[in-house]
Amino acid sequence: MDANEILDYCLSKKGVTETFPFDNETLVMKVGTKMFLLMPLEKQPLSINVKTEPEWSAELREQHPQITGAFHMNKTHWNSVLTDGLKRDLIFKLIDQSYELVFNSLTKKAREEIVNG
Repeated sequence: MDANEILDYCLSKKGVTETFPFDNETLVMKVGTKMFLLMPLEKQPLSINVKTEPEWSAELREQHPQITGAFHMNKTHWNSVLTDGLKRDLIFKLIDQSYELVFNSLTKKAREEIVNG
């Protein structure tokens, strides 16, 4: 899986924008005004940071050495994911859950604007 596949997948979701708020190398995907995925474009192997339910985070970290607590982020909720060696379906599922968690944390008005927008 490469960065373009992840970018295209994220952009296919409603209300998603791509930004570079930190530097010119770290792509941040947002739904509404909130981040749901970070991807350092210069780093190899490719990795992403995504938000997950805390219980699932613990399971994922036990089952996959490629998944760890995200550096500089709340490790209870955010994971760093090295994509090498992980199934495409799992990566998409991680992105889906991150998007849903962040989307659901938006105000009702913001969610309605995205859905109807």
